[in-house]
Amino acid sequence: MNNITFRAAVLSDLPAIIAMLADDILGKQRENAIYPPAQEYVDAFNAINPDANQLQAVAVLGDKIVGTLQITFVPGLARRGAWRSQIEGVRIGGAHRGMGIGELMFEWAIQTCRSRGCYLVQLTTDNQRPDAHRFYEKLGFVSIHAGYKLML
Repeated sequence: MNNITFRAAVLSDLPAIIAMLADDILGKQRENAIYPPAQEYVDAFNAINPDANQLQAVAVLGDKIVGTLQITFVPGLARRGAWRSQIEGVRIGGAHRGMGIGELMFEWAIQTCRSRGCYLVQLTTDNQRPDAHRFYEKLGFVSIHAGYKLML
């Protein structure tokens, strides 16, 4: 794993990112990994990319994108004006799961959040992803809040 790197995603990474988002039981139901990417994905990427409080990142092994996640840096007044970070859309490509890439990607992401002065890192994960729950707990995340969503 010495040759794995992490970086901000560029537009040409979008097909690989979408393919990873679609490559699980939930993603198959809600993502569309056609090529070229649907305009909605391009529009979303073009909104994320220039925003200083957003980071769509990729893990690269050799010349292949093998992982992705998005970090949102959230300013707030609570906790004495503390910044927090929200990690979402975490995926490791199917052929590369179980190799430790996810752990390395999270070490990098957490350090990135620290370097931005964040007080905490938070994430949500679907209740239907027990393997993800175990992974996050192994990394030291604790489930201390209930999460709610309202679909619009």
